[in-house]
Amino acid sequence: MSGPFKRRPSLKALPNVGLVKAANIQRRQSAVGLKPISVSQQEVPWDVLDRCLLPVIFCHAGAIILSTVLNALHISQVSTLTLFIFFAITTIAAVLFYHNLKVTAAGKAVLITGCDSRIGNALARHLDEQGFTVFAGFQNAADNPIAEELKEECSGRVHVLQLDVSSETQILAASLYAVEHLPDGAPGLWAVIHASSWVALGEIEWIPPQVIKKATEINLLGPTRVTQVMLPLIRRARGRIIMMSSGLCKVASPVRGIHCGLLAAIEAQAECLRKELRSRGVDVVVVAPGEFTAGNSWLSDQVILEQARDMWAQLCQEQKIEYGKDYFETAVRSLEAKYTKCQDADLSPVLRALNDSIIRTFPLARYTPVTRREKIQAFIADHFPSSFYDIIYS
Repeated sequence: MSGPFKRRPSLKALPNVGLVKAANIQRRQSAVGLKPISVSQQEVPWDVLDRCLLPVIFCHAGAIILSTVLNALHISQVSTLTLFIFFAITTIAAVLFYHNLKVTAAGKAVLITGCDSRIGNALARHLDEQGFTVFAGFQNAADNPIAEELKEECSGRVHVLQLDVSSETQILAASLYAVEHLPDGAPGLWAVIHASSWVALGEIEWIPPQVIKKATEINLLGPTRVTQVMLPLIRRARGRIIMMSSGLCKVASPVRGIHCGLLAAIEAQAECLRKELRSRGVDVVVVAPGEFTAGNSWLSDQVILEQARDMWAQLCQEQKIEYGKDYFETAVRSLEAKYTKCQDADLSPVLRALNDSIIRTFPLARYTPVTRREKIQAFIADHFPSSFYDIIYS
């Protein structure tokens, strides 16, 4: 095929490793803004805790029942604590063994949308290094320096595609290309990762209808259509669908209303899809990071200011008088401070969660690479009265 669908020839021999490889890794990390994780920066392994919590609770219940029965029948005087420790140790060992089982990357293909973003680009590189065939979808692949850099620095297993998730034509073209370029012996796609995102920030009354429409097409309608088109390929491989959301999408917050609403819709859709596809051997996974705007590249000052000018221009005179320019500028400056001053933010926890959702034989239904503060905030928002949450966080 011609156009943006180009395949670079596979490497016939591995390059020499050493200083050159180290330099390449350093250049790749700088290109996508990732940095090494120090021990103090590693997030709490919420996925392991979530997987172990319920079995431990059942161990405690089983220990109480068994101890009561044995004592009542005068068979043994073993204590509940002893039984619980025995059950917990054996169960946690089995769960961790089950949790750490991995698939083989060779001969498996994955499709990633939104490789224009930092996390999508980093994930494509990371999966290529592990041996996956990667179809990297870009919103704008033509004359894109990020796409060119990805092709130059990765192996021939990486295929750069023009894939605007809001375009039916490009979605169908990408599916045909994937079918023609699957690895030898691969029945279909092992995983489809929805990393494309477009963030609409601002109070709901301010956001123009065309911006809401674009955000809906890219964040909700686009991933839905990509899933529909790619599902036959995923089903053949008994693979998985991975959707990006946010750990704070259910936490009420000003200026994030549209974005949080769309991400909550994605999570609800993923839950329904998981039940629909369970009998067909297809896993559906949600990766919900913290303050990462769903894996999108961190916004620039220019993007924030352009959106602010558009929003202010479309407000009617009554709205401008009601809010006032001072209030509007203060809100915009808060967006700049929150979303444009973290260009060196460490995305490695998100990358690790995405990687686990792809390579684990039995992935979790939901990964939450968040900080303790974000986990506590989300827990309070979900399980406590709203008045209690407002007292703490308002």
